Amino acid sequence: MNRVEEKFKQLKSKSQKALVAFITAGYPDLGTTEELVQELERRGVDLIEIGVPFSDPLADGPVIQEASVFALKRGVNLVKILAAVKKIRAKVSLPICLMSYYNPIFCFGDKKFIDQALASGVDGVIIPDLPLEEAGEFTKYAHKKGLVNICFLAPTSTLARIKKIAKVARGFIYYVSLTGVTGGRERLAKDLKIKLAKIKQNTALPICVGFGISSPQQAGAVCKMSEGVIIGSVIVKKIKENLNAVNLVSKIGAFVERFNV
Repeated sequence: MNRVEEKFKQLKSKSQKALVAFITAGYPDLGTTEELVQELERRGVDLIEIGVPFSDPLADGPVIQEASVFALKRGVNLVKILAAVKKIRAKVSLPICLMSYYNPIFCFGDKKFIDQALASGVDGVIIPDLPLEEAGEFTKYAHKKGLVNICFLAPTSTLARIKKIAKVARGFIYYVSLTGVTGGRERLAKDLKIKLAKIKQNTALPICVGFGISSPQQAGAVCKMSEGVIIGSVIVKKIKENLNAVNLVSKIGAFVERFNV
């Protein structure tokens, strides 16, 4: 059982919900990324999602796109990110997942990436543009080695699709709460509870809801229907607002702590 699975098992035993936080690797620099992960663990984050900057993201809204461009211009890449994760792993125990588009992984080499990610202390990967039909060999090798490949479901997912995902998913299911890209929304989707109930009928895996969660109140509402909440754009936006602050790390920590429900 890897750290992702162990974390959800622990949370379930305590009747607690997961707070999953996303940050872009290298925004504003990799040293700060290392400090942020440590701070977020201290503030009660259960799982960290580290975004690998990519030039042509499909799922990211303008806030995360801007952070990725910022990091890419400063030379942040997968090799440097894995080296940073290795440093982070020596200081934290929370599960670490890399959120990456498939192109950087493909260029790196699937098996090489999986092996080096595990060696660096990565527990899971989230790859938005690697669909189930094309992920067979990657997922097979990853799960054999102990790296969980987190699967997505969305409001448009059919019952047949839900059942297919349920058969191969590990760790938790990432439910995309809306159709569109990442970024804060004023309100949650009206049919969120119904959609989640449909998924729960077909899997015992934990479900965490992401995309559009922009306030502690929304996070609390989501956690009444699921096993956890994923927040990302609001964190990255807060980092942007404090780029020149000497206490950036503690400010971000205090902000994220408000979402701990």
